[in-house]
Amino acid sequence: MFCSLLKTLNPEAFPIRVFLCSVLQNQSYCDLLPHRHRLYLTGSAMLALSRGLVSHLQRVAVDSPSPLRFLSSDAAIQTRVIDPRPGVMTPNSKRTGLIAVKCGMSALWDKWGARIPITVLWVDDNIVSQVKTPEKEGFCALQIGCGQKKDKHLTKPEVGHFRAQGVPLKRKLREFPVTEDALLPVGTSLNVRHFVPGQYVDITGITKGKGFQGGMKRHGFKGMPASHGASLSHRSIGSTGQRDTPGRVFKGKKMPGRMGGDQRTVKNVWVYKIDPARNLMWVKGQVPGATGNFVFIKDAVYEKPDISLLPFPTYFVPEDEDTDNLKPLVAELGDVDPFMVAD
Repeated sequence: MFCSLLKTLNPEAFPIRVFLCSVLQNQSYCDLLPHRHRLYLTGSAMLALSRGLVSHLQRVAVDSPSPLRFLSSDAAIQTRVIDPRPGVMTPNSKRTGLIAVKCGMSALWDKWGARIPITVLWVDDNIVSQVKTPEKEGFCALQIGCGQKKDKHLTKPEVGHFRAQGVPLKRKLREFPVTEDALLPVGTSLNVRHFVPGQYVDITGITKGKGFQGGMKRHGFKGMPASHGASLSHRSIGSTGQRDTPGRVFKGKKMPGRMGGDQRTVKNVWVYKIDPARNLMWVKGQVPGATGNFVFIKDAVYEKPDISLLPFPTYFVPEDEDTDNLKPLVAELGDVDPFMVAD
């Protein structure tokens, strides 16, 4: 069959013929090539072919017991079975993160009367949409989906991705690298109890876009004099270089330009309270992004939480738990009033 396939190929389709011969690794098939083309089969000449050609060869050889069987990924890669059950977290373990929606800022007063600036985050229906394993992708990671979206608002490749994984259509996707012991099966639901009150997290988001701004607003320049002969240059940045030496403006010079709209990470954000019934999280301080933007939350890198308190690899909801009547969980503030402590 492959002899006839090689003969019917266009003589100009040299890469396809070389690929077939290198796959078959049979001298009788390689003899069908011209001498000048046969020389390319020696050494380390590996030709990269498109995925469409490989799929075509798989369809051609689907009913034939040929060496092309190894092109099938299912035959070479064994499917890993991931059991969704609680485990033991080690100091080297790395859990997945969550995707949340920024709801805005407010302020709360703790039991000692101290005012705490608060950002409210909503963990909207997080689910594991894809699992990446060392056997297939070469590394361990979990793709998390958040929110809901109609298929008419997604591209066909995006819809095909969700249908292939067997998960609902999601509005936002994010990949989180994890360790091998923190893998979760596709379809696992994640809620706000993945984090515990009192721990520190790192939150990543896209800052508010400010448009084209000047040097004073963008970089905090002092500006030029307001009087004493200064005219039409009160908010200018001043000189940007020298004269003949070097005769140019150095790269990276702080100048007016586009401001905001960049990815920024706020580290060591304290989790003050969580509400499991509404999937809300209250964190102390500000979070990058506008109200309604997506933010990505993961365990803090520097202020590492106590691994004995964290659910690993995530929090699994018991079957007999009434999720609608759960009370909010607040961080432990201690038994000593900080306002009554002597200096």
